[in-house]
Amino acid sequence: MVAANLPDTQFARSGSVHIAYQVMGEGPIDVILVPGSVSQVEFMHELPGYTDFLRRLATYARVITFDKRGQGLSDRMQGLASLEVRMDDVRAVMDCVGSTSAALIGFSEGCAMSALLAASAPDRISHLVMFGGFSRFADLMASPGGTERLEKRLALWGQGWMMHQVIASERTNADFQRLFARFERLSASPGDYRAFVGMNMQIDVADILPSIRIPTLVLHRLDDALVPVALGRRLASAIPQAGLIEYPGTDHAFWCGEVEKLHADLEEFLTGTRPESTEYLERVLATVLFTDIVDSTRRATEMGDAAWRRVLDSHDMLAREWVQRNRGLLVKSTGDGILARFDGPARAVRCALGLSAALSARGIAIRAGVHTGEVELRGDDIGGIAVHAAARVMAQAQAAEVMVSRVVTDLVAGAGLSFQPRGRHALKGLPSEWELYSAEA
Repeated sequence: MVAANLPDTQFARSGSVHIAYQVMGEGPIDVILVPGSVSQVEFMHELPGYTDFLRRLATYARVITFDKRGQGLSDRMQGLASLEVRMDDVRAVMDCVGSTSAALIGFSEGCAMSALLAASAPDRISHLVMFGGFSRFADLMASPGGTERLEKRLALWGQGWMMHQVIASERTNADFQRLFARFERLSASPGDYRAFVGMNMQIDVADILPSIRIPTLVLHRLDDALVPVALGRRLASAIPQAGLIEYPGTDHAFWCGEVEKLHADLEEFLTGTRPESTEYLERVLATVLFTDIVDSTRRATEMGDAAWRRVLDSHDMLAREWVQRNRGLLVKSTGDGILARFDGPARAVRCALGLSAALSARGIAIRAGVHTGEVELRGDDIGGIAVHAAARVMAQAQAAEVMVSRVVTDLVAGAGLSFQPRGRHALKGLPSEWELYSAEA
């Protein structure tokens, strides 16, 4: 029987989608729990140990839980949702509850989205905790028995079989399995769950992990029956100065098994003294867009100063419009092009494609380059290797072409964008060869 006085479910708007969420506690810090592959914010309280775990957190924090789009009580999706879109859903919930800064606790599949948000928005995310996580879904499938477990889970969805890995300590408890079967059915239909698996196949945030600059703690159980501890260790080793704590036990779910030491570690990490936040705000993960007008010197000479000035004025007006439309920041004009940054790679690519088409209609051909990496914030300007890389990527583009790096294509999987391979290139001043792709409208 679930205890009384549970939080009410409310809804936040993320674009046209409603995201279900609950709030528990009134502590001085905000903690957001990012769920795993499926959730149902109301029925989760039926699972033994879950509500008690949240109430312990709520003794020192305001705890915010939610259902990702497509699952639980949130709106169902049309098509697939990228990590970038799901990351925006977290921000929408934060805005709805008036949270300007929060600690993230990512669980399982939710760790990848948490890592991306933490790297992209260190001004809003104070701490990052990842429990039972991994950076690449392909690594999980490559673990012993990974593919077989997934196929069985898909075939038996709604019968509670997933409990055997998520809460392995209860695998012989028939009553618990019936309860978990109901949780599966209420969180997602079989078709929805298959779609989630398809989305998860695209998960790969390995390249952005070194860009995480906020305090990070990776937690994992030594004999986790679903996600091998080796994947948690790999996750922690890729993040600068991340802590790693391993616990005994087989349960994948954070609220099950022995949780006293886990609670103590969490409270110390989330409420103890931490480095000055300015250290983390100087560098941030961003997607950088560079553009320039093709043959600008020749065209300026042929047209004359006055006519060329009108071309540049038209270019600058459209550039500002398209960057703003895609929620980017126009860093500066480069004379015959722009430098802009975005917190999501899909928006940067769409901006480049839209701007190129709009300028082409006015007889102006541009080339564009897009790359995601860590940038240095220098007042209103940005610097760092990622900025140089975006410029070098742009230099490989032809007229009216948007060229992107491999990391961009990995991060926008599921965003509805198409790319054509353009081979490997040696970029001036940068190590090794880079795989480049041409984006298509």
